[in-house]
Amino acid sequence: MTHPFEIEQEATLPVSPEQVWEAIATGPGIDSWFMGRNEVEPREGGTAAMDIGGNRETSVVTAYEPGRRFATRTATAEDGRFMAFEYLIEGRDGGSTVLRIVQSGVLGDDWQDEYDALRRGWPFHLHTLREYLTHFPGRTSVPVFAMAPSGEQPAQQVRAALTRGLSLPSPVAVGARAHAEPAGLPPVDGEVTWSDDERIEVRTADGIYTFHHFPGVVLMFHHLFGPDTDSAEAAWQQWLTGLLA
Repeated sequence: MTHPFEIEQEATLPVSPEQVWEAIATGPGIDSWFMGRNEVEPREGGTAAMDIGGNRETSVVTAYEPGRRFATRTATAEDGRFMAFEYLIEGRDGGSTVLRIVQSGVLGDDWQDEYDALRRGWPFHLHTLREYLTHFPGRTSVPVFAMAPSGEQPAQQVRAALTRGLSLPSPVAVGARAHAEPAGLPPVDGEVTWSDDERIEVRTADGIYTFHHFPGVVLMFHHLFGPDTDSAEAAWQQWLTGLLA
């Protein structure tokens, strides 16, 4: 049985509306704080696409008003499911910008779990957007994705493996220093900027590293702004697979 839903989130960002627009309405901008590899055809009626681990989802750009409003909508499935996003931008005095995001659509049979996951995820994503715009203004990143199954391992065991791999104390607190050494890459040294029961985020001088652990799987969506990115995805995949072995 399907179920309609709507989630609204709002954030005040310390940059201009033009900078927010570049972050939420262009492929390289979205790559720098959200998930996957993204493409946006810059016009109403154009195509927006997100690729995560080879899984590509497309949508239609339903609103394209630079500096003001951007919206997309997926096609409606046979059972009525679809997903829509709307971003509303409003400049404020002092050079800041208010961004309001509305995610809506129709979810499937397990709509309650899916809705809860979406609702919990948005505060984290908006935090990452703020980190990007504050610490890497005017730059775009190379997105790095890795995924590994955690099988039947208890959530606490998976969390402990992640904290060990990042040389972090437990519990993980914002402000703690993280250190990791993926094979073939320079060591990663940074500060924890987000920590909850499902996610850890670390910001370094040249990247934002995000680690997501859910029942049965661990995901990484990193945003790398430095020069050493050619072999990063393979190296982080190896690091994560070894961590959960």
